[in-house]
Amino acid sequence: MISWRKHYKQTLIAIGLLLSTSASIYGQDGDPKNGEKLFKANCTACHALDKQIIGPPLKGIVAKVQDEEGLGTDWLHKWIKDNKALRESGDKYANKIFEDYNKTEMQQFPNLSDKDIDDILAYTTNPPAPEPEVAAAPAAPETGGAATDKTTANIVIISLLAIAGLLVWILIKLRQLVTLGQSEDLAGLNATRVRSFSEIYQKYHYVGKGLLAILAILATYGIWNWIMWIGVYKGYKPEQPIHFSHKIHAGENKIDCQLCHSSAKYGKVSEIPSMNVCMNCHRSISEYTGKYMEPGKDKAFYDGEIQKIYAATGWDSEKQQYTGKTQPVEWTRIHNMPDFVYFNHSQHVVAGEQAIISSFNKKNPNDKIDVVCKACHGKVDTMNVVQMANDFTMGWCIECHRTTEIDMNNGYNKEYFKNLHDKLKKQYPKDGGKITVDAIGGLECGKCHY
Repeated sequence: MISWRKHYKQTLIAIGLLLSTSASIYGQDGDPKNGEKLFKANCTACHALDKQIIGPPLKGIVAKVQDEEGLGTDWLHKWIKDNKALRESGDKYANKIFEDYNKTEMQQFPNLSDKDIDDILAYTTNPPAPEPEVAAAPAAPETGGAATDKTTANIVIISLLAIAGLLVWILIKLRQLVTLGQSEDLAGLNATRVRSFSEIYQKYHYVGKGLLAILAILATYGIWNWIMWIGVYKGYKPEQPIHFSHKIHAGENKIDCQLCHSSAKYGKVSEIPSMNVCMNCHRSISEYTGKYMEPGKDKAFYDGEIQKIYAATGWDSEKQQYTGKTQPVEWTRIHNMPDFVYFNHSQHVVAGEQAIISSFNKKNPNDKIDVVCKACHGKVDTMNVVQMANDFTMGWCIECHRTTEIDMNNGYNKEYFKNLHDKLKKQYPKDGGKITVDAIGGLECGKCHY
C-alpha cells in the first residue's frame, strides 16, 4: 500500500513537470496578442505565419524545432537575439538553417527581451483569432428623394404638353396658309414678294457683309484657340497595365517620391522606375494588408496586381528565387515634353526646391504643399490613378518664372550673383526689390529651346 502511494505521488510529480515543460516549450507562457504586435513590427518583412517569404513560415515553429532537433525555446531565444553568434559557436542546426536559406543572414534582435520573444513564440503557436470587423451602418435614405423624382416627372409631363400644344398651333397656322393660298388675296402678296436671294442681298448687303465679317472673326478665333490647345492634356489619367495607387504608397505609407523616382533629383529626366525597384519592397510583401481600399476594389484585386509584378520580374514567391522568365511592362506615358523643349528636373528639385515651395504656398495659402514635386504634378499622394495636374504649356511655365522669387540668401546664389545683386535690385524694384526667375534669364528663349 505504501509502495503504491509512493509511486502514485512520483507519477503525479512527473506529469506536472511534463505539463509545465510542454507549456514552456510550446510558447504558452507568453501573451499571443502582444506577440502579434511584436511580430508585425519586427518579423513580417521576412516571415509570414503560413507561407515562406524570405524566411520560413513560423506557425508552429516551437513545435517544429522541438520535434526535429529536440531543442527548446532557449535555443530560439539565442537564435533570435544573435543568430550570427550562435552560428559562429558551431551550432549545427543554426548553420543548417543558414545553408538551407541561401546563406541569407537573419537580422539580429538584441533589443527584444525574453518576455518579448516568449510573446512572439506564443503568437506563432496559438495565433489569436482576428477580431470581427464592425459592420458599417447602412446608409440612411436620402431625404427628399421621392419628392425630387416626382418633381422631375412633373417637369417632363409639362414639357411634353407644351410641345404638343406648339405642334397643334403650327398645324392650325399651316391650315390657314393653305386656305390663304386658295384665295385671290395671295396674288397681291406675290406682287410685293422678293423673288431671289440676290434681291435680298442687294437690299440688305450691309447687314450681310457685317454678319459675314463677324462669322469670319469667330471662325478665326475658334481655329486659333483649337490650335493653341493641341498637345495640352490636363486631366489625362490612363489606366496602366499594373495598377499602382500613389495614394496607398505615397499617401498611406508615406513613401518618399525620390525613393522610386531617384533621377528626378540628380538627372534631367524623372525616369519610370524599373520593376526591380518595386521588388525592393514586394519581394517580402506578397499580399495587401492595408486598411485603405479604393472604391470598387478589394484585397483580391490588390493581391492580383502584386502577382503581375512577380510575373513581370520572373519572381517565384514559393521558391523565393528568380526564374529568369520576365515579361516587360508596357507603361502608358502621361507626361511627355516635346523634343524642342529643354527641362531639367534636378535644376528645379535641388536648386529651386525652397523657392518653388515658398512661391506656391504664397499663391495657394489654402492648398499648401510640402514637396516640390507637387507644384507641377499636383498632390500625387492623393491620386489612385495619376493624372496630368497642370497645362504644362509655355505660358504656364513663363507665369511661374515671373512669379517665383529667387532665394538670394542661399550660399550659391549669394556668391554667384555677388556683383549683380545690387544692380538687379535697382532694375527690378517690384515688391521691394525681390528678384524673380525672369530677372536672371528665366525668359530667355535659349534657356528652354535648343
